[in-house]
Amino acid sequence: MNSSDEAARGGASRSLLLSVITQYWLPIIIAVGVGWLGKNRFNNGLNRYPGPLLASFTDWWRVWDVYGQRPEITHQKLHAKHGDVVRLGPNSLSFADPKALKTIYGLNKGFVKSDFYVVQQSVVKGHSLASLFSTTDNDFHSQFRRCVNAAFSMSALVQYEPFVDNTTKIFLDQTERLFANNIDGCDFTKWLQFYAFDVIGEITYSKRHGFIEKNEDIDGIVSYLSKLFLYVAPIGQIPFLDRLLLKNPIYLKLSQWGFIDSTFPVAKFARTRMAERLGPGYLNDPKGPLLPVADAKVDTKSPDLLSKFLAAREVRPDFMSDTLVQTMAVSMAFAGSETTAISLGSVFYYLLRNPAALDTLRRELDGAARRGDFSDYETGLVTWGESQKLPYLDACIKEAFRMHPAAGLPLERIVPPQGAEIAGHFVKGGTIVGCSAWIIHRRPEIWGEDVEAYRPERWLVDEEAAKAAAVGSPEQREEQEKKIREMNGMMFQFGMGSRTCIGKNISLLEIYKVVPSLLRRFEIRFKDPNEEWKLVNAWFVKQQNFQAMFEPREMVRPEGYDAEKRAASTHA
Repeated sequence: MNSSDEAARGGASRSLLLSVITQYWLPIIIAVGVGWLGKNRFNNGLNRYPGPLLASFTDWWRVWDVYGQRPEITHQKLHAKHGDVVRLGPNSLSFADPKALKTIYGLNKGFVKSDFYVVQQSVVKGHSLASLFSTTDNDFHSQFRRCVNAAFSMSALVQYEPFVDNTTKIFLDQTERLFANNIDGCDFTKWLQFYAFDVIGEITYSKRHGFIEKNEDIDGIVSYLSKLFLYVAPIGQIPFLDRLLLKNPIYLKLSQWGFIDSTFPVAKFARTRMAERLGPGYLNDPKGPLLPVADAKVDTKSPDLLSKFLAAREVRPDFMSDTLVQTMAVSMAFAGSETTAISLGSVFYYLLRNPAALDTLRRELDGAARRGDFSDYETGLVTWGESQKLPYLDACIKEAFRMHPAAGLPLERIVPPQGAEIAGHFVKGGTIVGCSAWIIHRRPEIWGEDVEAYRPERWLVDEEAAKAAAVGSPEQREEQEKKIREMNGMMFQFGMGSRTCIGKNISLLEIYKVVPSLLRRFEIRFKDPNEEWKLVNAWFVKQQNFQAMFEPREMVRPEGYDAEKRAASTHA
């Protein structure tokens, strides 16, 4: 048979195939669709796990659920109905058993973040910025974290506290000036986010952004972040969609060539703040370095975060590039304010909803003030060290973390290729698995049967246990202390393992200072006690409609306190 015969036969075959497709296109499409849905249904043997039927066929079920902005309620109901393992997608499982935490998030377990996090990467000049939070590469994350870890350690808090003090004092004064006895009330959630943004600005750049001084959303960044997370949450359920939208390769390439600017507003915001801190020179040349070169006059001995990032670049120039320095700065603006503001809002909301707890906390603060335990009796500012001696304050904050963790979706990880045993279930490699703090934090076997109640006392060793220990029967106290250690070990609001939020300590520094400081200065109440807040779960569960009223409170001081003498002593 010669080549012309082969060509003829090939042409005839193609014609026949085209004819069949043309004539039977609809049955073929239906057959392919059914095959695809069947593959999804039985993918990795996940058909043995219960969950919504539609979710086993397509991730569009998850997109729709998350788009409804309350997926944490859906997940709670599904686990209540089906048990500890629920299938949320063709390749996705949600675990409610706390035993799953150490396997999924433990050190050196081989699990990596899913592409849900890639959707959250900012874009600068057509390039995605893989941050500590959003990278899916564990080796890259490990190197990156080693470069900047010291800047976020507990020992570094003492360097940042003066920055927090500066902003907190202005925040207290502005709260009094703008909202004390103001019948219009205060949008407390927004006001707390303004505070968190200015604190992180001062810690990062030695300069506040100006949110609380101006009482406005600088550059519209708060509004932008809210909209961005409303995009990230549903699109992240099918990450490929992001490649068709904000990270479309054609769009990004046009940006790289300079035809358009695809830089995310949050990145522009961070670059503008960096220009204010370092000078505008590095922004003037779009082809030049992102940051000052090594011989630029930058005070790397300054205690602010940006200087520490620049110092890390000097130590590890082979890895810590200008781009990664900028990535860290963007990350601080991106997540450093949102989660802290949400946590602060939950602390105050639950205290106002539970007057007995608020009264107990006030008694603790006033008692400490009368004993002279505070160093500041003029502005009401509480230091980090002073806050750590207030056990009921600690209990109130931890209980708010438990009731309202900032992240409202499972923290997704991909099972390593060899598969893994998770809480008694063998799961094949490549499966997306995760736990949600909104589920874990409500496990009765850990927190007690009253998991839906805000009860700070669960974090304290009660008086009966203390008395039992005092009379030679310490077993009851030891049992309670063991229970509290177990509870602390299961707290999941900052994540767990090597990917625990690196800014955790800075967030805690802000929260443990501003909560007691505000309560020393003001009586705080709801504008309308009958009005509930509204929650919007756009990855982070943000509060809306939290209106508060402020009244100045007479500062509690030690007996015989002499303000002028104390001030003179302080100056000396």
